[in-house]
Amino acid sequence: HLPSMRTPAEMIVGLVLCPCGLLLTLTGTLAPGWRQVSLVPDQPMDVVWEQGIWDICRERQSTHDRLCGQADELGYFEQVPVRVAQGLMPSSLVVTLVGLVVAALGVRCWQPEPRHLVAGVAGLVLLLSGLMSLVPSSWYTQELWALPAPPGSTLTVGYSLVLSYLGSCLEILGGLALAVSFHHCCKE
Repeated sequence: HLPSMRTPAEMIVGLVLCPCGLLLTLTGTLAPGWRQVSLVPDQPMDVVWEQGIWDICRERQSTHDRLCGQADELGYFEQVPVRVAQGLMPSSLVVTLVGLVVAALGVRCWQPEPRHLVAGVAGLVLLLSGLMSLVPSSWYTQELWALPAPPGSTLTVGYSLVLSYLGSCLEILGGLALAVSFHHCCKE
């Protein structure tokens, strides 16, 4: 019985989805667009505040003048969902990087046969990292309208929150695909 030189499809799927999820989660973590606050009283109609987990930016849409590092006058950064996101999102990125390194060791790149057990463990690590970023994204969405904002303003979901969700889902799917490698261990 000669070894097959083809990489199993679940490993390829995992190694494609997880780095894509990492990029989306990284962008969602760093960009200040988790929530948009518009129609702020005593401000021009075209002013939008973009609130992230690290920064608040003020943009005038008619001129595209953007100024980040706005003062947090309402205690936005002191809210528990924001603090949890500040802890879990970077932790998720680190765990994802560890999972991708372990996955690279398990998937055959320089050896004739993949290491199914190592690839399966990498899948579980990547699944965990996806859950670690999904929790703060979900909690923040749940509390979006409860977080402090100027009275009478309009609140909407920002692009960074959407990217964090998508990245989390891709990491979870990629982790599950790599975890299917445990099936090959059982057969052996």
